[in-house]
Amino acid sequence: MSQITALGKRPCPDCGGEMEWNAAERAIACPYCGFVPKDQPSHGGAGAATSVLEHDLEAALATVGDGARGYGTGDAVKVKCQSCHAISVFEPTRVAQRCDFCGSPSIVPYEEARDPITPQSLLPVRVSESQVRDILRGWYGSHWLAPNRLKSGALTDTVRGIYLPYWTFDARVDAVWHAESGDYYWDTESYTDAQGRRATRPVQKVRWYPTSGQLAHFFDDELVPGTVGVRHDLLRGVEPFPTGELAPYDPAFVRGWTVERYQVDLRQASAASREQMDRKVFELCAAQVPGDTHRNLRVDSRYSGRTFKHVLVPAWVVTYDFGPRSFQAVVNGYTGAVAGERPTSWVKVFFYIILPILLAVGLFLWAQSAR
Repeated sequence: MSQITALGKRPCPDCGGEMEWNAAERAIACPYCGFVPKDQPSHGGAGAATSVLEHDLEAALATVGDGARGYGTGDAVKVKCQSCHAISVFEPTRVAQRCDFCGSPSIVPYEEARDPITPQSLLPVRVSESQVRDILRGWYGSHWLAPNRLKSGALTDTVRGIYLPYWTFDARVDAVWHAESGDYYWDTESYTDAQGRRATRPVQKVRWYPTSGQLAHFFDDELVPGTVGVRHDLLRGVEPFPTGELAPYDPAFVRGWTVERYQVDLRQASAASREQMDRKVFELCAAQVPGDTHRNLRVDSRYSGRTFKHVLVPAWVVTYDFGPRSFQAVVNGYTGAVAGERPTSWVKVFFYIILPILLAVGLFLWAQSAR
């Protein structure tokens, strides 16, 4: 996963410690003395959502100026992980020993020709680390075939808070569709049975006829992940991220957090969003086709007013080793939804599943022989 550690600094006026976003307080606060300053960045919500700007997609694909790049966090030292391909950006005073995500020591200096596009908005984190550990303990324990010692791992596993990059896309689509609709009806057919006698039976058939229609639909905030380090099936398991609660981007939100630098760029993401929209348009048109069934559905779509945002959404990621394998779990930092991989105890599988089956088969065989 490519990532960037936010470098904006804000010292605490009481103790001098570096202040950062506090999920429990839902504010910038000092993690050492607890001081909460009065001046805070604007939070998400209905008012904030109206001030989150959409950008014209076609114009952005043509060119994105240097003024719309970077995170507003100052200079940094960049390294790239040779194992998971993470691009990490650290404060100049920090010495990178291992990759934050896979733990590999294989990291090398990284140079980037241009900074990434600046995020337009962000979803402030609401689930604190202590809440995440409670969520993980419950999630570990809900898998009854998992090893018993897995549940205690939630107390010691390294849990990292990350802002993941996403792209959102809006578009209006006007579509025309053509298909063959089918109505079921029953007919009677004759046949010869096994005894050579003639008989009749009812048979369902389809009466086909041409149909067509139109669809007008607006796509609002279609999400496309910009991450390559967190598996997309796990992300789908913790979505949705409520884009209606987005706040305008402010470096203060990510201070003290890790922000992933996207590796799915705008052009790739726009193509992926078009594919997502095309699939949904096809499904919506299919739902309009009359009759009991249909075939040969053809859809002609016209898109207009396509806009986009680059946004950051919060997630807690834990990568843990159990035996020779590594596992990853993800917790939505706003809703608390969790998805991930868990090991299975083959001892439990044997005693709870295989052994009862063997005993049941043995008892059945014994009962058969006793007869």
